[in-house]
Amino acid sequence: MSRAEIRAGSSLASIFALRMLGLFLILPVFAIHAKSLPDGDNATLVGLAMGIYGLTQACLQIPFGIASDKFGRKRIIVIGLILFACGALIAALSHTVMGILIGRAVQGAGAISAAITALIADVTREEHRTKAMAMVGGSIGLTFALSLVAAPALYQGIGMDGIFSMTALLAVAAIAVVIWVTPAAPATTQEKVAFSVVLKNPELMRLNYGVFVLHLTQVAMFVVVPSALIQYADMPLASHWKVYLPAVLGSFFAMLPAIIIGEKQGRMKQVFIMAIALLLAVQIGFWQFLNNPAMLLGLLFAFFLAFNILEASQPSLVSRIAPPAAKGAALGVYNTLQALGLACGGLLGGWVKQHAGASSVFAVSAFLTLLWLIIANNMPELPRRAKASQQLPA
Repeated sequence: MSRAEIRAGSSLASIFALRMLGLFLILPVFAIHAKSLPDGDNATLVGLAMGIYGLTQACLQIPFGIASDKFGRKRIIVIGLILFACGALIAALSHTVMGILIGRAVQGAGAISAAITALIADVTREEHRTKAMAMVGGSIGLTFALSLVAAPALYQGIGMDGIFSMTALLAVAAIAVVIWVTPAAPATTQEKVAFSVVLKNPELMRLNYGVFVLHLTQVAMFVVVPSALIQYADMPLASHWKVYLPAVLGSFFAMLPAIIIGEKQGRMKQVFIMAIALLLAVQIGFWQFLNNPAMLLGLLFAFFLAFNILEASQPSLVSRIAPPAAKGAALGVYNTLQALGLACGGLLGGWVKQHAGASSVFAVSAFLTLLWLIIANNMPELPRRAKASQQLPA
C-alpha cells in the first residue's frame, strides 16, 4: 500500500471507530444510569434510547450515500460528524431519558458509513482495497472490545454526560482529520446511474443479504453469550473483556493471511465461502455446546475470525460491483441492511430467547446463515482486481 492509501485507510478507520464508540460506550452502563433519571422506569423508553441511534442510521444511510456521489465524500462526512457532535452535546446536557433519546437520534442522523467506505474505495487501488476495509473492520471490533473495558471506568470517573461530551470533542477532532489528513477522492467524470439499477443488481442483493445476516447473528449472539459466560464459565461481567479482547485481536491477525492470499491469487470467492461456512459452524457449535465453557471460548474466536474476513471483504466487493458513479448509493443500501441487521438481531434474539430458550437463538441464526451460504455459493466468480493499477500519489 502507498503512503496515501495507508493514510486514507487509517484515518477513515479511526473515524468509523469513533462513531461506533458513540454506540458501544453506553451499552454496558446506560440501563444502570437510566434508573437515576426521572423517566428511567420506562423500560421501553430506555430500550428505544439505546436503539434509536441504529434506527436513524438505517433511515439515512442511502440519502447520505447518494449525496456523497453528488456533492463529494469529504463534505458529506464532515456534515455527518457535525450532526454526531451536536447529538452528543444534546445528550450530554439532557437529564431525562427522552432528552438523551433525542440526542442519540441526532447522533445517528450523521449516517456517514457509506460515504466513508466509498471514499476508501475511491482512494485505494483494487489490490489493496480489502486491506483498507480490514482496517475499518478491525477498528470496529477493537472499539467494541475496548468499550467493554472503558465504559464502566469512564462512567465512574466522568459520568454519562462526560462520556457524551468526550465523544463530541472526539468528533470535532475527527473533522480536523478529515479536512487535513484524509486524502481527497480523485476527480472523475462518470455518467449518472439510476438508483433502480443499484437496487436491482442481483450480485449486490447477495451482498446486502449477507451483511444483514452477519450483523443479525452478531447482535443475537450477544443477547445470549454474556449470560452464558456468567452461568457456565463462572466469569463475572466485569471480566468478559478478558475473553473478547484477545478473541478480537487474535482473529484480526489470523484473518490477514486469508485476505492477502485470496486477493493475490484471485481466490476471494473461496475465502468468502469458507468464512460463511465457518460462521455457520460457529452457530451450530453455540447451539449444541452453549453450556461448555471451553467450547464457548473457542467459538468466540472462530466467530470473530469469520466476522472479520466477511466485514473486510464484503464492502470491497460492493465497491467493485457497483457502477462507479453510484458507489455511494450502493454502499448506502449495503449499510442500511447492516443497520437493519443490528436492529433485527436484538429484537429476534430477545424474542427467541424468551419464547424458545437461549440455544434456539443460534438455531435460527444457523438457518439464516445456511441460506446465505447457499446464495453465496451460487454466485459467479468474484470480480478480480485489475492486473495493473495506477499508482496513487503518496
